[in-house]
Amino acid sequence: MNPIYQKCINSIRILSMDAIEKANSGHPGLPLGAAPAAFTLWADFLKHSPNNPKWQDRDRFVLSAGHGSMLMYSLLHLFGYGVDIEDIKQFRQWKSKTPGHPEYNHTEGVETTTGPLGQGFANGVGLALAEANLASKFNKPGFNIVDHYTYALCGDGCMMEGITSEAASFAGSMGLGKLIVLYDSNSISIEGSTNITFRENVAARFEAYGWQTIIVEDGNDPEEISNAIKLAKSDLSKPSLVEIKTIIGYGCPAKQGKSSIHGEPCGKDNIQAAREFLGWDSNEPFLIPDDVKKYMETLISDGNRKEADWKGMFELYSKQYPELAKEWRDWNNNVISPDYKSLYCDSTFIPKAQSTRAASGAIINSITSYVPNLIGGSADLSPSTKTAMKDRSDFSSENPIGSNLHFGVREHAMAAIGNGIAIHGGLRPYVSTFMVFCDYMKGAMRLSAIMKLPIIYILTHDSIGVGEDGPTHQPIEHLASLRSIPGLTVFRPADIKETQAAWNYALTNMKGPTVLILSRQDLPTLDSTSSNASKGGYIIFASEKEPELILIGSGSETQLVYEAGKKLDSEGLPVRVVSMPSWEAFDSQQPEYQQQILPNHIRRRIAVEAGSSFGWHKYIGFDGDIISIDTFGASGPAEILFKEFGFTVDNIISKAKKLVQRS
Repeated sequence: MNPIYQKCINSIRILSMDAIEKANSGHPGLPLGAAPAAFTLWADFLKHSPNNPKWQDRDRFVLSAGHGSMLMYSLLHLFGYGVDIEDIKQFRQWKSKTPGHPEYNHTEGVETTTGPLGQGFANGVGLALAEANLASKFNKPGFNIVDHYTYALCGDGCMMEGITSEAASFAGSMGLGKLIVLYDSNSISIEGSTNITFRENVAARFEAYGWQTIIVEDGNDPEEISNAIKLAKSDLSKPSLVEIKTIIGYGCPAKQGKSSIHGEPCGKDNIQAAREFLGWDSNEPFLIPDDVKKYMETLISDGNRKEADWKGMFELYSKQYPELAKEWRDWNNNVISPDYKSLYCDSTFIPKAQSTRAASGAIINSITSYVPNLIGGSADLSPSTKTAMKDRSDFSSENPIGSNLHFGVREHAMAAIGNGIAIHGGLRPYVSTFMVFCDYMKGAMRLSAIMKLPIIYILTHDSIGVGEDGPTHQPIEHLASLRSIPGLTVFRPADIKETQAAWNYALTNMKGPTVLILSRQDLPTLDSTSSNASKGGYIIFASEKEPELILIGSGSETQLVYEAGKKLDSEGLPVRVVSMPSWEAFDSQQPEYQQQILPNHIRRRIAVEAGSSFGWHKYIGFDGDIISIDTFGASGPAEILFKEFGFTVDNIISKAKKLVQRS
């Protein structure tokens, strides 16, 4: 091996140990053990441009085992990504560029936020899917403007997580041949040897999923690692798993191969011993030798030149295929045709009554021509969630240009794959399932919000309206759970007009994920609902006199408060009826607007929602009341359930009169 090559590998090891020691916190095991694999990949295979970390045709590198973040930061430092030594010294410190786990849009060169094991693996599947779809759309003979690989580095923990199994099965079925996973197989976890709980043949499992599998016996041999990656790239018909046998914490003699090296600083004495073991000349911490820096300058220049070559090709492509080049720019800049908004003014598009899931399905199929890069599907439920695009084909290994995604019954992986598609850029993803199954997706949905990804979640079959399927399929606490996630905007529309407004919000919301909560049962189109629903809360009925009471509803219950409000008004009790499809959108309005809708001086308020009462008191206060469900549901026809649980016009009126009387 070239001595300078080994010196670069050891630079990663030394830098990682020094940073973790200074922070007195971190995970040295993976950076020490996986340094040869990571450096070989970055130095000899990864197509990237340190000058432009957002170059669209770069290879993507995902550190799924995000606890080993110092490996990532060491690579970014060596390869000139603007992570300097001072940033390395601030590892895990307040407001540093080098947080404990890699964070998307925080540190240049980090492709996705990782840490919860398996999420990065599934993100990688989404990244590879996006590459395949965009390549089939934009590439022309002699102009492969979309031609990159997705590499993910995973550990034993990633391989144990169920989301990895879901995503790997999907990737194999889709034939995502440009996805290459490097598996840091060191047989150690926090509790000790993986043999205590994880004895399966991982390569055989992945082979059964339809992957190419390659074994590297010596994780310290860059040549063997290089040959394995070359072999993986030689077969584009299937994704590849390169299982690399490593020694956790290699280079720290007293701790290597032991579970204690996973998540504890090595200690000064052990770091000194490691320097001697690795033949490191200097005892000064955070020192990168000059010959390493000089060698890295060559690699950095090579990477930047690759982007320059691509730019030259794209310039020629733009001249020969100007319309496609414009589409490419529009797709990557999230440009939506301004004409698409015309459908929201089409009164013929508003029927008398239908479920909001059906309304959403009609809207999806009305906007496909205005949002050509829309891509999405469901966890084996598109006939029920109404999420199939009728004028689009299905994505598959044989038809990568397809826009309809069949995720199978894999909710968690579906959401994380959707994150990967959003992270890649160029496409607008949506994913769907029944609302009650969002529990299976919560880890990935939370990361959507952390990363502020503009992914759209379509969750149908809300509330006890699911009826005969019973309490296992009737979401009760789920609205409160979703609303508690910072940065996640939840819409529960009352009819097709509010569903249109919710879709308009979702498509234009580039600051984070949007969730559409939709009904299975038909709902009437109310006279006074409108596009104002995009503000989250607005008045849909008001007495001529100053209201003594405010009724607030969301989703299917809005029709009930609307009818109750009109009846109360006819009986001489002045009321205001507010539709509140989205707390988050309402809370983002100016205080003056919020006061117009919910004036502080009107303290008699009733909220009506077929779900948990948790959180509603911020709007109804101590003087208000709520009609909600704080138990699980029951099996029976939906109309009977709504009556038995108190969701009737008569019950709302009764509650309203009692509230006024006791006040």
